[in-house]
Amino acid sequence: MTVLTTNQLSIYSTKPSPLVSVIIPTYNRPDYLKEALASVVRQTYSNIEIIVSDNCSPENPQPIVDSFQDDRICFIRNEKNLGLFTNTMNAFKRTQGTYVVCVNDDDQLEPNFLEKLVPPLEANPDLVIAFSDHYMVDTAGQIDRIETEKFTRKHGRDRLQAGIYQPYWQLGLVGSPIAICSSVIRRVIINWDEIPAEVGGAWDMYVHYLCARTGLGAYYCPDRLMRYRVHAQSHTSSYSAKNTTTNIQRQQSHILCYEHFLADDRLTPIHPSIQRAWAHAMTSIGINLIRDNRSQEAR
Repeated sequence: MTVLTTNQLSIYSTKPSPLVSVIIPTYNRPDYLKEALASVVRQTYSNIEIIVSDNCSPENPQPIVDSFQDDRICFIRNEKNLGLFTNTMNAFKRTQGTYVVCVNDDDQLEPNFLEKLVPPLEANPDLVIAFSDHYMVDTAGQIDRIETEKFTRKHGRDRLQAGIYQPYWQLGLVGSPIAICSSVIRRVIINWDEIPAEVGGAWDMYVHYLCARTGLGAYYCPDRLMRYRVHAQSHTSSYSAKNTTTNIQRQQSHILCYEHFLADDRLTPIHPSIQRAWAHAMTSIGINLIRDNRSQEAR
């Protein structure tokens, strides 16, 4: 692990600011969308394009988008619901920036999110991703300090120092400290068509694979630079112990990812860790099948 020096970052300050593409896939959350979009518009880093991709919401959110009167925003509305995965991938494929960011339509960025995370990437071409810690907020958008600290510890960010981790195989593919929603990614690294639709909601794990397999590094900033909202419809809530069907689907997606990782010889040094993660996912599926009274399938 290395830390970027002040001199390295000062070199960046003399360069033109690169374009950053921020996508916001959305479906039927007009109030949250307005807050998410506002958080992107007010970034202190201004050279951005914002792609809002609506997945055929019952109520067209275009008036909300138009109310910002910001020509950096591109609004797209699907004629039919394509599912979260396809809507997200299609938005990524429209990006033109040097770097890309995905903001969930119920989350928010801190104003200095890009200002903090773009410079390390610009200062070091051997970095593929820069990420930060984040807040957990409730339905009303209020920061939950207890949950925030809990999630920081749960995902091991309390043990990370600011700086570069290269390669970042262990962090990106086996550990789980890097949330895509609090990350900036070097766009040229990713071929979005290479991500199999079968991974579904685990597309973020597969993005880490495409980044990590290059051997390039990740930069961690311990500041909390985004707000992850937990509510009845959020992914974090849906992955509760009681939601067995969702948990099974999630672990099946993870298993598919792990099998891709195990087939890649470039990741041989961490194959034992991936095998343990694969076994844990299989066990989790079995437990959830039993909870769902599907014991025969659990065998």
